[in-house]
Amino acid sequence: MFILNANEPNELANYLQEHQWLGLDETVVSLSKPGEGNMNYVLRVDTGKRTFIVKQSRGYVEKYPQVVAPEKRVVTESAFYEKIATKINVQKYMPRLIGIDVENNVMVIEDLGNSNDFTTLYDLYHFLEADELKELVNYLNGLHHSFQKTILDDELANLELRKLNHEHIFHYPFMEANGFDLNSVQDGLQELALPYKKDATLKKQITLLGSLYMSKGKYLLHGDYYPGSWLKTSDGIKIIDPEFCYYGSREFDLGVLIAHLYLTQQDENLLSIVVTEYDSYTDLNLEILNGFIGVEIMRRLIGLAQLPLQMDLKQKKELLDFARTLILKK
Repeated sequence: MFILNANEPNELANYLQEHQWLGLDETVVSLSKPGEGNMNYVLRVDTGKRTFIVKQSRGYVEKYPQVVAPEKRVVTESAFYEKIATKINVQKYMPRLIGIDVENNVMVIEDLGNSNDFTTLYDLYHFLEADELKELVNYLNGLHHSFQKTILDDELANLELRKLNHEHIFHYPFMEANGFDLNSVQDGLQELALPYKKDATLKKQITLLGSLYMSKGKYLLHGDYYPGSWLKTSDGIKIIDPEFCYYGSREFDLGVLIAHLYLTQQDENLLSIVVTEYDSYTDLNLEILNGFIGVEIMRRLIGLAQLPLQMDLKQKKELLDFARTLILKK
């Protein structure tokens, strides 16, 4: 099996040429890491004439090697790219697929150039512009409404990766003893989290939301629509990393988006932009939407997938209480 390795440029060049992704007259001039990805091993290839991205998925999460993950996930991601390529209103926001090697779980995609993701928002000193949020919502408009199913089937079910995501969103953060000491993140966070982990009423509702997440739905979702998947480029906002994609309830994508507006303490006026710019917002199930918002806030504060939040315990408690209210519809 081919193993992607930044320390083996010649081996990579031979591999790329074998798959006709690199011309016989091209060489690998340099390899670099395009960003702080969590799930996969990703490299930017520079030939001196052009650049492109090579991504390989392995049987574990790259950032957390102790976490087992479906090794074929990049194959599902490539299928998403193939599907959205038919709709310019979605494709314009995303890199183009160049090729996929199913046997070795390697995907090659267009390089969007030098860019920064929006994780700087977590320092609580950076803020989204209204026009930026409109673009983020417009992407969801295109994705959700251009790819709807009338008959629910198993296309892009992404079941194994969704099971992993389900564990880390709806279950693991709310276990009283999950082996993750939150005090290693911030002193006092473990004690702060305990009442929510012991709240049977809260956990029952979260279980119901988790069941909905695992159910089939009619809308194609990005599946991980948070600031780490949003890029600011010279060509405008772009969206990457749809590996958690599936057909489900559109409230999930929107819920994650809105949750991170709260987590980054954006101006409340921005929330009205989501309401006015998202097509058919009034058709959404607002109880489910609020539930997904609340769960995403809570799992980011007391789960494994921590964010670089510059927030004290008092602020986190206020957010946790707010999230609990959203989930319990109170």
